[in-house]
Amino acid sequence: ITRLKGLLRQPLRVTVKDGRIFLGTFVGTDDSLNIILVSTEEYRMPQEGGSHHSRYVGQVMIPWNLVTKAEAE
Repeated sequence: ITRLKGLLRQPLRVTVKDGRIFLGTFVGTDDSLNIILVSTEEYRMPQEGGSHHSRYVGQVMIPWNLVTKAEAE
């Protein structure tokens, strides 16, 4: 709990199973440990020969079972 509190209001980069990356401000978790981010951008990895695609998604809740990596800056 102490480690999570230390991440509050810090930028967090979360990668999910389908390859998307969410970059936003960590504001907490819920009872199931799903990650809650605000001011979030979603990035999709490019298909062959394509370019990176990103979009602003605002506030998101990312289910813990989809998370493959979570990184603090």
